[in-house]
Amino acid sequence: MARCTEVVRQWEILRAIDAVRHGIGIAKLAAELGVHTRTIRRDLDALGRAGFPLFDEKVNGTSMWKLKERPFRGLESMGLSLMELCALYFSRTMLCALAGTPLLDDAERGFAKIERALPTGCRRFLDELPRMMKAKPRGRKKHDERRLREVLGRAFDATLRHRRGAMRYASASSQRTKEYLVEPQRIVYADGGIYLVAWVPAYGGMRTFAAERIETFAVTDEIFTPRPLPAEPFADSMGVNTGPPEKIVLEFEPGAAAFVREREWHPSQVIADGEDNRVVVTLDVCVDYALRAWILSFGPDVRVVSPARLADTICEAANRTRQRYPPARVEPRFSMLRMREAG
Repeated sequence: MARCTEVVRQWEILRAIDAVRHGIGIAKLAAELGVHTRTIRRDLDALGRAGFPLFDEKVNGTSMWKLKERPFRGLESMGLSLMELCALYFSRTMLCALAGTPLLDDAERGFAKIERALPTGCRRFLDELPRMMKAKPRGRKKHDERRLREVLGRAFDATLRHRRGAMRYASASSQRTKEYLVEPQRIVYADGGIYLVAWVPAYGGMRTFAAERIETFAVTDEIFTPRPLPAEPFADSMGVNTGPPEKIVLEFEPGAAAFVREREWHPSQVIADGEDNRVVVTLDVCVDYALRAWILSFGPDVRVVSPARLADTICEAANRTRQRYPPARVEPRFSMLRMREAG
């Protein structure tokens, strides 16, 4: 724990120095971090020995600490500042978690290039940071990794070059495998899966295809003009969907109120106080599986106020869930014990 605290403090020192153009004094660093000036001096010495390009210059008799603007040739060629590069290196656990298995190797190769731009001592220091910062990804979809890599490679190529693709797709909704001619518009990572958003000329509209269900994908020579896309994918859904949004009003019990307030469940949310310490959440999202699953995850701590048909759907799902469990049985010996206690 002591070592972790030291590394984090040294990281904060680097950030504080980088944030001040004209440098910062040891006394101010000590005050901001709540430690003795001797501790700051030891930290600066350790960072310097690790290879970080720190230097000090006298300003009105006070030593002001700075970072060299262009310390490493590798950084200059990438156009990154030292702290920008360190931040990328620091956040690699989150980026790799979001990248998903098919893109993980590419992400690691990118970070290997970043590593080569840093001195060995800097890398050793920064290697300590990801141990204290981890990302827990949501459940990822199962897939044939080799086939998915090949499919995604061709889909990326078709998307970038604006080429139509001939695709064979195993639909989950229809339980059939169909042939499609598609115009790939965007590839999206969401909810542990990778999706291809494409215009389907035969349907005259956009469709979303789960990457692991694409059995084959061939890039053709036919060129298409990209279609307008929303700034954010699936912006009107709690999950992966492109349906029309509706006004959803939910009332949460006091036991769930703090948990609900602390999170942004959707950019459209409005949270207001309800009666008896309840909270009322209003959302503008489409009514889909993701929304229903999210509401049901709160069990008895939530009530759908509107729309009525969504309330009926949730009620029916709750009833079906209850029917899946037999009535609780009381063991005979416990039954006798309760009778004695009562009498």
